[in-house]
Amino acid sequence: MSVPPSFSRATLVTTLRAAGCVFAEDEAELLLSAASSPAALALMVSRRVDGTPLEHVVGRAEFDGLRIAVGPGVFVPRRRTEFLVRQAAGLAAATGPRPAPAPVHVPGPVTAGDAPCPAPEPGPAPVVVDLCCGSGALGAALAARLGRVELHAADVEPAAVEYARRNIGARGRVHLGDLFDPLPAALRGRVSVLLANVPYVPTGDVPLLPAEARVHEPLVALDGGADGLDVMRRVVAGAPDWLAPGGSLLMEAGARQAELARETVRAAGLVPRVVTSEEWCATVVIGTRPA
Repeated sequence: MSVPPSFSRATLVTTLRAAGCVFAEDEAELLLSAASSPAALALMVSRRVDGTPLEHVVGRAEFDGLRIAVGPGVFVPRRRTEFLVRQAAGLAAATGPRPAPAPVHVPGPVTAGDAPCPAPEPGPAPVVVDLCCGSGALGAALAARLGRVELHAADVEPAAVEYARRNIGARGRVHLGDLFDPLPAALRGRVSVLLANVPYVPTGDVPLLPAEARVHEPLVALDGGADGLDVMRRVVAGAPDWLAPGGSLLMEAGARQAELARETVRAAGLVPRVVTSEEWCATVVIGTRPA
């Protein structure tokens, strides 16, 4: 499709709608706000019309209140995965250090022996690991929610690791390698929350994905093998060695895969749970190491 060299807002919306963009009005607003010049806008619209994901065109995605940098060859975080982050935040809060009780006020004069005790030192920060981290969106979002974490993230794709380092920044460390392989050995048995946004699309269904994903995102972030659970099985098999007692593994899955995923988690010695949300169209599989 040919793209005009300059746009009114109405022309931009019409151009995007003709290219099949369902939310043309919203996309038009985002492109207009992101373009630094009419020439830059024309280039961005041309890329979008050619099927490049909007997030790759503007260089960012909105995720759980954060602006996540993304680019060519990097998996775009899905908004439904915010449901997983919320589940993880709830688990971390439930298993993390408890606040000290409030001091009891005793009426009367205060002597040296009655002086209030100093506030206790805060407990250790929960250890969070984000495997298959892609852009690092999940780890960054959970760290932002919890405030204080020891965060490690890992991905096998060099391009993803570069973006994850930008997005996680000083919140944690990002490692290049396959699943648990690049993680520091000192994390074994200490992980409170293990996030693993594994690929779970069955190989036979990959050609059915929208072109935005199929053409522009790395296959390794999409293809989960014959039944979609190949990478999940590898993560589940390794998780018990890395989780702390009471720590939990959280993974997204398709609704049709939930029961098989649950049994995979149970077979590894973790206590399984499946949480679903119609609002988010999301299914999260949780495995907790017995305390």
